[in-house]
Amino acid sequence: MTPRDPLAALPLAGTTVVELGHSIAGPFASQILGDLGARVVKIEKARGDDARFWGPPFVDGAAATFQAMNRNKRSVVADLREPGQVGALKDFIVHHADVVIQNMRPGQVAELGLGADALRTLSGRLVYCNMGAFGNRGPLADRPGYDPLMQAFAGVMSVVGEAGGAPVRVGPSIIDMGCGMWAAMGILASLLKRLTTGEGGVVDVSLFETATGWMSMFAAQYLAGGAMPGKNGSGQTGIVPYRAYRTADGDLVVAAGNDTLFAALARVLGHPEWITDPRFKENPQRVVHAQALYGLIEPCFLQATNAQWTARLEAAGIPCAPVQDTAQLLAHAQTAAMGLLQTPPGSSIPLVGLPVQFDGLRPEPRAAAPALGEAGSIQDLLASWSSSE
Repeated sequence: MTPRDPLAALPLAGTTVVELGHSIAGPFASQILGDLGARVVKIEKARGDDARFWGPPFVDGAAATFQAMNRNKRSVVADLREPGQVGALKDFIVHHADVVIQNMRPGQVAELGLGADALRTLSGRLVYCNMGAFGNRGPLADRPGYDPLMQAFAGVMSVVGEAGGAPVRVGPSIIDMGCGMWAAMGILASLLKRLTTGEGGVVDVSLFETATGWMSMFAAQYLAGGAMPGKNGSGQTGIVPYRAYRTADGDLVVAAGNDTLFAALARVLGHPEWITDPRFKENPQRVVHAQALYGLIEPCFLQATNAQWTARLEAAGIPCAPVQDTAQLLAHAQTAAMGLLQTPPGSSIPLVGLPVQFDGLRPEPRAAAPALGEAGSIQDLLASWSSSE
């Protein structure tokens, strides 16, 4: 029996993506498509993507951050200031690419003749994705942007951290990676539309729109009530009690998100009188009197360990979770059971895989992040691609 080609079973098998990307947002978007089966060609400058140097730590010749965002790709070095190389790249895109993703500085692809208008005039089936900083119009459209700048500008930092504390950045690059996810979703929608119309299209996403999207709930609360959303530490505006507590040996998040769960929590903590207390009887009252309630709850949790409280809370049907560090997450039995750590061929370390399963199976990585220029020049790529099709 002929072995089944694992790539052929993936949703984007036969799709070719060209990444004119760098850092996090663009590479993450194209990695998602690569994980889904697309063949991804990563175009890099002579020195390589800046993210190759974002370390230590380094592994397999590049920063660990780069390795996490660039599996399942082929790297081609190109000087986009050299007309011959730009022409070869344009030829490759027109004849072989289904998708182009770019997150270069504003206006740069148009200057190079690699913008959406120029390329889609030559290939109407092309899906072209612009990943900008502040969006494609408005007074800030020409400004560059980075994840922490957008966390600041969009107000994310205003609702992260402890009340009265200094601005705090959310640790994961949620703006960059969120933008990459929106790019992938927009591209998939355009490819789906192309099946019926035969036409590609232009997808526009930006860090600013992504960051503003994360603020949807806070924006609605402000517009509805007029009160300025603030910092709640590990808690949540509008739901009480719903936060972390210090225990005898760590920290434990308890999500008593409705009146029934609060009543169960009060019983577990040995204070059933809280259930009928007018200040705490229903969630709106608990929100108003949050500080008083938390002041009563906090001393209770100091009396036992995370494990002890987890056993008691879970027995009562109350959702809870310990605050784990990275090592604890990676070593947890649930992480192993879900197969979330995968070692790409050629990689010295496992990486977190695509958080999607198809028919119960997570796509297996086909290759580690590429060495700089390992696929040769644009001309080499054009020749090899043409001969293989």
